[in-house]
Amino acid sequence: MLFNLARPFADQVVLANLLRYLTFRSGAACMTALVLSLLLGPGLIRLLKSLQRQGQPIRPDGPESHLVTKKGTPTMGGVLILSTLTVSTLLWADLRNQYVWAVLLVTLGFGAIGFVDDYIKLSKASFRGLSGRGKLIVQVAIGLIASIWIMMVTGGSLGSGLSVPFFKDLLIPLGIFFPLVSVFVMVGASNAVNLTDGLDGLAIVPTIIAAGVFGLIAWLVGNHIFADYLRIREVPGTGELGVFCSALIGAGLGFLWFNAPPARVFMGDTGSLALGGALGAVAVVTKHEIVLAIVGGLFVVETVSVIVQVFWFKRTGKRVFLMAPLHHHFEKKGWAEPTIVIRFWIVSMILALVGLATLKIR
Repeated sequence: MLFNLARPFADQVVLANLLRYLTFRSGAACMTALVLSLLLGPGLIRLLKSLQRQGQPIRPDGPESHLVTKKGTPTMGGVLILSTLTVSTLLWADLRNQYVWAVLLVTLGFGAIGFVDDYIKLSKASFRGLSGRGKLIVQVAIGLIASIWIMMVTGGSLGSGLSVPFFKDLLIPLGIFFPLVSVFVMVGASNAVNLTDGLDGLAIVPTIIAAGVFGLIAWLVGNHIFADYLRIREVPGTGELGVFCSALIGAGLGFLWFNAPPARVFMGDTGSLALGGALGAVAVVTKHEIVLAIVGGLFVVETVSVIVQVFWFKRTGKRVFLMAPLHHHFEKKGWAEPTIVIRFWIVSMILALVGLATLKIR
């Protein structure tokens, strides 16, 4: 909004001219979201505690320690992330850019699903919220609308193509199947982050790392000079998603301030479904869907651990892991929660570097 308001005065006013620079607006978006989070966080946590007498319902079949250490902690902290992310993006992004609106649609739409899910859990004092099928149907509907929108904005063969890392000219033409693949990426990323969100700080830091990587990718993909130098597909207009990703980083850091062990608030499905959907949507716009699977490899492994556990238990009646998702397996093995969280953060950083390497290895 500020960019659009200041644009007519860019040649006369120094500050207005400064808003032309994407790097400045990205940094400002990050700082705005962070400061807003730190200012609004304490009040929101007090409000959530007053409304949630029992806090987030704890699964009785989960790690025994959670029934003690996490009892009474309020959930729906994702409201803090989404509100500061949205305000910062609207303040600093070019609102004429349709990619920004498409990504916000997915982020806030998935966040609304999570909010309803959290509300049902709290109102019933149960860890069971919306049915899995119900959530999936609405997620697919939102993802489908966003995918068709993105495809139309991008246009041409690029709009319906799937770019493959490590190959500079390979673009798989998906045609009418592009929205299906895009929906799979968005919904898959959303639910993968949701499954990872089980320990204090475990999901938010890998999300921040992935947002940093995709903020850089969005900037490079949207810049003709760098896209040509790196031999990656140029998608004009994606640079504005760097502002969105920076705002996500700031909002995530602000939330982490209150979610660091021992957590004062959980993000809940309100946050985890939205953040995963946001990463998926940015990956689709920038034509780096496959790279998301690398950068977000931790989320992928957590999801696969659940799939393997369920599949093998149904076939043999035995478990592959002591408990799924994978972080609970290590809890059962006796690892301390901070040890698991920090080691998983390290893995996320390594995977982020591998994902960045795909930009140059062509």
